[in-house]
Amino acid sequence: MTKPRTPLRVITLIALVGVLTFLSACRTNREAEDQARGGPVIVYERARKALDNQDFENAIRIYEALVARFPFVPEARQARLDLIYAYYKGRESESALDQADTFIRENPTHPRIDYAYYVKGLVDFERSANFLERWFNVDLDARPPQTARRSFNSFRKVVEEYPNSEYAHDARRRMIHLRNRLADYEIYVARYYVKRGAYTGAAQRAKLTIEQYDGAPAVREALEIMILCYERLDMKELADQTRAVYAANYGGNPESVVPVKKSWWRFWG
Repeated sequence: MTKPRTPLRVITLIALVGVLTFLSACRTNREAEDQARGGPVIVYERARKALDNQDFENAIRIYEALVARFPFVPEARQARLDLIYAYYKGRESESALDQADTFIRENPTHPRIDYAYYVKGLVDFERSANFLERWFNVDLDARPPQTARRSFNSFRKVVEEYPNSEYAHDARRRMIHLRNRLADYEIYVARYYVKRGAYTGAAQRAKLTIEQYDGAPAVREALEIMILCYERLDMKELADQTRAVYAANYGGNPESVVPVKKSWWRFWG
């Protein structure tokens, strides 16, 4: 059987696309070389101007050319720091994280290292639900929050190790949001364990929520889950102690907090 021949028009179109891509790459490389001409101060000022004008793509090209051409001058070190922000604003998340990690590793005593941690936190913080997930009301509590944990740890680094940083206040504010998000996920997992009758695992998860995310709204439900699980496991002393803690923080008679006879699927309703 004769193999069908590819139409000449398709072949021509593919060739044209390849030529245009090649010419575009050549033009981009030539522009980067032109932008890198001059001394490091001139090149840096050119990159900074592009960054201030929110021309992030061009700023990235110039900064990268500066670092490649003058790797050991002071402007190159500042360029590496500016690149973190340029990548972040240019929506090149992975490049921003890699650049921040590299800067932190190579400049552990730099006076602006708090900024590198802060931008790392921002990158992961903004990896939130996309449009379709918000539109369809996807339950984000059911999703393992890896990026939220990374963001929380980056912001915590700023708050704990650089409390006088200009970014510490905003980092602390974002940590509160992330704390609540992470606590909600732990409670989601604890509920799942309760539903499966895995009371030991549920109690441990609830206890972890209280220890790591104190102050989150989910802490109240975590105490309720612990009481229920201790009752199911016949650990009366721990159940009574947890009831007392619950009553001290949220009021009410300790004896009436999560009664034993109450069905597990209704105690958080």
